[in-house]
Amino acid sequence: MRILQVSAELFPLLKTGGLADVAGALPRALLAAEQDVRVLLPGFPAIRDGVADAVQVAELAAPWGERVRLRLGRIRTEGAPDLQAYWIDAPWLYDRPGNPYEDAQRQPYGDNHRRFALLGFAAARIAHGLDAAWQPQVVHAHDWHAALAPAYMAFAPRHGHPRVGSVFTVHNLAYQGLFAPWDFADLGLPATAWGMDGLEYHGQLSFMKGGLGFADRITTVSPSYAREIQTPEQGCGLDGLLRRRTGVLSGILNAVDDQVWNPATDALLPHRFEPGQLAGKMRCKTALQAQLGLAPEAETPLFVVVSRLTEQKGLHLVLGGLDALLAQGGQLALLGSGDAGLERAFREQATAASRSVSVTLGYSEPLAHRLFGAGDVTLVPSLFEPCGLTQMYGLKYGSLPLVRRVGGLADTVVDATLEDMADGRATGFCFDSFDADGFGRALRRAFALYRRPADWDAVRASAMRRPADWGSAAARYLDIYAQALA
Repeated sequence: MRILQVSAELFPLLKTGGLADVAGALPRALLAAEQDVRVLLPGFPAIRDGVADAVQVAELAAPWGERVRLRLGRIRTEGAPDLQAYWIDAPWLYDRPGNPYEDAQRQPYGDNHRRFALLGFAAARIAHGLDAAWQPQVVHAHDWHAALAPAYMAFAPRHGHPRVGSVFTVHNLAYQGLFAPWDFADLGLPATAWGMDGLEYHGQLSFMKGGLGFADRITTVSPSYAREIQTPEQGCGLDGLLRRRTGVLSGILNAVDDQVWNPATDALLPHRFEPGQLAGKMRCKTALQAQLGLAPEAETPLFVVVSRLTEQKGLHLVLGGLDALLAQGGQLALLGSGDAGLERAFREQATAASRSVSVTLGYSEPLAHRLFGAGDVTLVPSLFEPCGLTQMYGLKYGSLPLVRRVGGLADTVVDATLEDMADGRATGFCFDSFDADGFGRALRRAFALYRRPADWDAVRASAMRRPADWGSAAARYLDIYAQALA
């Protein structure tokens, strides 16, 4: 099957969060399944520089009149086939300081509606024959940045080309791509694309609603989240639309890219390890404690956080529970950035207890790997979590996840109850109520299990052996693509 994947990020070229990991791993899993897959990306500098041998294959006019070029090259990965990649050559839109979405002052760029409408527009043009040498059978758009692809496909004339199916994946419904209503005029869509059954959302322009309303099939990144977003509590105002489209909505659990996240082969770890051979994990912990200035105490449980610092991620629960964590003899190592107040509060804690608390603001891929490699417990106490990859990395690296039982966290972590430990199913610690008491009780249970080394080792072994392969997920997506074509 010929498949075009469309996203704003793709690991290893450009990453601000878990979207990039999925957008990088799924196409390669599809290639391994002998599918004809290509990706379409905006021409951010990191993407432009990471696509080899790019040549111009087409030129097109954006809906607002600017002419842009479409280039095609290859993303090389050692030990794997090259991935064919289109990128949109429009440096005045994409070659800017800051991250892909915000300027250096963390303000969204004022023309983001154009920058990402162009991504969906180019996908629809490719679907309808822009590249004379290759035409997809299915376009798979990821998150709000690419969400207009199904809308453009729905309204564009096919000019005799065969029908192309569309699939839209919601990675996080809370980020919807909302813009002023007058920005709709830049999109080049007919007036019928506006309104309650179109892109209008409480008087605003919603990219997310375009993907949800016009895609042939909708997926999200875990079965639990697919159910949760159809409720008023987690539907972010779109639950009514999602309930109407429940017949085409599926939840497919994300997986872990074994080429990137594998403690037995991870070149970013100072020492490697695998289930049953964990001496390297202990050495990773000693090395990280030295690197971060933490007290060199091998028997102290090390709790790690790798996260955006936002209310959604439950980081205020970690802050509120930090005194109890330290009083019980634990250490905390955090990597992340986001809310200025949370950043400041965690920095203050690290200053006050520098031998027990380490805080690194920003993001570092090598440090993220080292944290999972060294950690005993990975904290993910989220208010909501579509899927979550952090807890999966924790499972893989034997850093037992402590999570709130919601979304993909509920689908991937089995609480260490006596009965699930007896059955060999337990893989971490879960709590239900999003409050200090729920988090604190889970924290105490983690300490209690840590003090029983034989039980801890058994749960850690179950966690590290939990299957999370992209091959199975890719097979599920192929079923969805076939439905989109039907």
